[in-house]
Amino acid sequence: MLLEKQSKWLEVAQSVMINEANAIQFAATHLDGSLSRAVEIILSHSGKVVVSGIGKSGHVAQKIAATLCSTGTPAVFLHAAEAVHGDLGVYTPGDPTILVSKSGSSEELIRLTPILRQFRSALIAIVGNLESHLAREADVVLDARIPREADPLGIVPTASAVVALALGDALAAALMIARQFTEQDFVRFHPAGQLGRNLYLHVGDVMHRFQDIAWVRPETSLKDVVIAMTQHPLGAACVVGEDNHLIGLITDGDVRRALQRFDDIRSLHARDIMTQNPIRITPDVTLGRAAEIMENRPSQISVLPVVEGESGICLGLIRLHDIYLGAR
Repeated sequence: MLLEKQSKWLEVAQSVMINEANAIQFAATHLDGSLSRAVEIILSHSGKVVVSGIGKSGHVAQKIAATLCSTGTPAVFLHAAEAVHGDLGVYTPGDPTILVSKSGSSEELIRLTPILRQFRSALIAIVGNLESHLAREADVVLDARIPREADPLGIVPTASAVVALALGDALAAALMIARQFTEQDFVRFHPAGQLGRNLYLHVGDVMHRFQDIAWVRPETSLKDVVIAMTQHPLGAACVVGEDNHLIGLITDGDVRRALQRFDDIRSLHARDIMTQNPIRITPDVTLGRAAEIMENRPSQISVLPVVEGESGICLGLIRLHDIYLGAR
């Protein structure tokens, strides 16, 4: 009985997600010149965009405002109910407004429209009812109609919410292209987040330098390899030649596998268990690219040797841990 219930729950969950995806696809096919006009309105004003909504649409509006801010378009969220109780002070003349509403008949938003005209605010409506009062009053309407909500009852703001959110993302993306928004611009707005860290910092900024890592020669005994890795517990030891040219890499996993394969390890040396010509990286690579190299593969790599350009001279190590947590 429990398995039957769990199967039903999974079936419903999958249905919701599929229906939401279909609703977004449906909205995408109805995008037209209105989106371009919305972009032009926002670009023509040097100030900010105000995004407003109520209820679930209000939560969507908050996310749209946050996305616009992070992609080069200054924006603030205005709670539709609080607006007429003093929060209209956020406006400067000409600030365009994005109004989010499934029905297009939310009383709080309708009450705002004549007031916003006094602020010379162009109105961009994201609505699911093109015949609604809000749609008629808006300067530009982005079509957020859906076939039906995705929940089992067909009444919970599910598909309508994700479609409104997707339209906000689509508008933000179009504005990014119009503003020629770059990765460097994104970094300026996200200096403390992992996304910004991945773009802004390089391997050389967080790597462990040669003097702080375990490094051995090819002829170093396995015992001394283990001692070196214990003294510098970073999960690996670099095997280098006389000129510190990288020859191989020994990880904790290599040591464990050697213990499994050989009954007598006393005669083993670094060259017997190392990975020859391992994947390596240079200090100038961004952390984001380093993470891709380590993660986007059938078997994830947790540590990489860092070398100097084409010379192959070993400079140190970087761990996946260093990329995500900045631990040195």
